[in-house]
Amino acid sequence: MSPSSLTTARARTVFRVVAFAEALSWLGLLIGMFFKYVTDSGELGVQIFGPIHGVIFVAYVLVCLGVFRTFGWSAKVLLIALASSIPPFATAIFEMWADRRGLVGAPATRDGDRIQREPASLAD
Repeated sequence: MSPSSLTTARARTVFRVVAFAEALSWLGLLIGMFFKYVTDSGELGVQIFGPIHGVIFVAYVLVCLGVFRTFGWSAKVLLIALASSIPPFATAIFEMWADRRGLVGAPATRDGDRIQREPASLAD
C-alpha cells in the first residue's frame, strides 16, 4: 500500500465515521426535541444532544473541507457535501451516494466472495 493510498484510506474512514455520526447526532437531537416539545418531558435530551450535534456538525464541515482535495472533488460535489449537513440524515445519504460514484476513494465491487476496490472516477 502506497503512502497516498494510505492517506486516502484514512480520509475515507474519517469521512465515513463523521458523516454517520452527524446523522446519528441528528437522530438524538430530534428525539430530544420530541420529548421536549411533544411530550413536554423537559429539556434534558436537547441539552445533551444539542451540543453533541453542534460539535459533530462543525467536524463534518471541517472534514469535508479537508478531504476536498484528497478525493479530488469538484466545487459542485463539495457544495453538495456541505449542503447535506443541513437536513437530518442527509450526510449519511451523501456518503452512500459519493461511495457508489467513487468520490470517496475507489468504489467497492464484488468479485465472487471478495470485495475489491476499483480506481476512483473523479468525474461528476
